[in-house]
Amino acid sequence: MATPLREAVAPAPIETGTRRRLAFAAASGSLVAAFAASASPIPLYNLYRDTAALTPADLSLTVVSYFVGTLTALLCLGRISNHVGRRPAGLATLLLLVAGSLVLLNVTGVLPLAGGRFLMGLGCGLASSALMAYVADTAPADPPWLASAVVSQSPMLGLTIGSLVSGVVVEYVPAPQVVVYLVMAAALLACCALIWASPETRSPEPGLRGSLRPHVGLTAQARPLMPVAAWIFTSTWAMGGFYQAFGPTITQERLHTDNAVVVALVFSAYMASSLAGAPIAGRYSPATAQRLAMGVFALAVPGLLVATMTGSVAAFIGFSMVAGACQGMAMAVTLRALMHGATPAERAPLLAAIYLCSYAGAMVAALTAGQRSRVLSLVELTAIYGVLAIVAAVVTATRARNPV
Repeated sequence: MATPLREAVAPAPIETGTRRRLAFAAASGSLVAAFAASASPIPLYNLYRDTAALTPADLSLTVVSYFVGTLTALLCLGRISNHVGRRPAGLATLLLLVAGSLVLLNVTGVLPLAGGRFLMGLGCGLASSALMAYVADTAPADPPWLASAVVSQSPMLGLTIGSLVSGVVVEYVPAPQVVVYLVMAAALLACCALIWASPETRSPEPGLRGSLRPHVGLTAQARPLMPVAAWIFTSTWAMGGFYQAFGPTITQERLHTDNAVVVALVFSAYMASSLAGAPIAGRYSPATAQRLAMGVFALAVPGLLVATMTGSVAAFIGFSMVAGACQGMAMAVTLRALMHGATPAERAPLLAAIYLCSYAGAMVAALTAGQRSRVLSLVELTAIYGVLAIVAAVVTATRARNPV
């Protein structure tokens, strides 16, 4: 069985005690806040459809814009925290998300929404290397699975919190398209203060300019595991993109409700339940956990198709929770296996490679589905994601292996 992330890659020596605990809390909280901000526009999508005349294809384009931002950051900024330090890179992450929130204060068409989402994508892409590496640097040694759990599940927790907060604001607070982003900007600035007060864990290295050239890194141990991991990341993260692009429209047109809280619940059912899957993954070897998670995932996604066809909110949320738990289990165990044996210097580029694969797969699926949404129904689009889940499960069942 793979060595857990926290045992495999010990953090750089830093202060012990209160300031180290502060750094871990600040990094973890900032990671959650970053992805909370990125999810905050989703419950507003039906409002934008009415006020800015956006179509499902337009909304899918904004998801692609977000993914382009994340891919840009992962390709060009994945190693930047090794050269400027974790704290400056973490602050840059949060400020990019603040900028994205401010752009979204005035959405009058698809371009402002796509622009704000692009900036948020840049911030989350940088978070996926810099803040996650900061978490790994500062996590306590006990329990040994804590670092991998926080790294793999903080995005899902943040997406859940952001969508639920936004949904409540949209449904019950005046001028939600302004209030939502002001709340998120305030939370991000509070995280900036915590990062500013935290100790640095990485001594800056020379070669900053060279690090900006597109580059990601896989360790020798991770390379043979990556083909199966790529299928797992693509299928599970594509479903996350599906909820972002089509969840609000499905809720309105197939589940027959305009309530923004229900939109948030539909989205967060997939994201929040992934938190339950991560601890389960620790009970099995990586290959066994991958096969189990993806096998059940391949059954849950077609269940969403049935719920979409019948218009059942309860069934849609239920199958979303099952699929999300499987996503969390598969993501946590796959990340742990890929990080096995990584050195401190290899963390940030390896995490960048992992999330580059995840976002790239999701972006291709979102771009394809967005184009096909002009001619295919929501039921047919859901079926396509079901086929992707089944193919990924078959590949995992036949090709999964444990790290050596």
